[in-house]
Amino acid sequence: MRMSLLAGRCWRFAAVVPRLLWNSTVLPGGRSSVSSLVNNTHHDCKHTELLLRGFSSAPPSTDVSYEQLKQLLSCRKAVVIDVREPWELREYGSIPGSINVPLAQVGNALQLDAEEFNEKYGGEMPQQTDNIVFTCLAGIRSKNALDTATSLGYKDVHNYLGGWQDWSKNEQQD
Repeated sequence: MRMSLLAGRCWRFAAVVPRLLWNSTVLPGGRSSVSSLVNNTHHDCKHTELLLRGFSSAPPSTDVSYEQLKQLLSCRKAVVIDVREPWELREYGSIPGSINVPLAQVGNALQLDAEEFNEKYGGEMPQQTDNIVFTCLAGIRSKNALDTATSLGYKDVHNYLGGWQDWSKNEQQD
């Protein structure tokens, strides 16, 4: 009897704590939207890293939303690498401040020295501890780039799941 009472209390506590810590919208596939937290930070850059890590004991999500990416860019807290081909950027456009490193070159590019990287790609070489966000047209190739970076020892890597299509749509709404 005592054991079932204790178990019941634990379950009630376990159900309340996540709601207290994280009031988010669950998207299809079990992903969480942190847009409400991003909007409530009033562009306070100190909270950007917390937004990416969340409050879960589960492995951190690597997906970044439009709102999170906008905040990371405004705070200059991330290196954004667009892995589309150069002709795609010319034809469709690109996220301001992003560096174009085509997917086929990501593995080699992330092993260059800083001077070579800058010379070849026109941007600062990310360090293995830097916050890196990969993007592409719709989030497929950028996930492959994230996997490559992770295999090379990069720790703080993220995927802008919506890619250029999501960015463009959201920018038109703003």
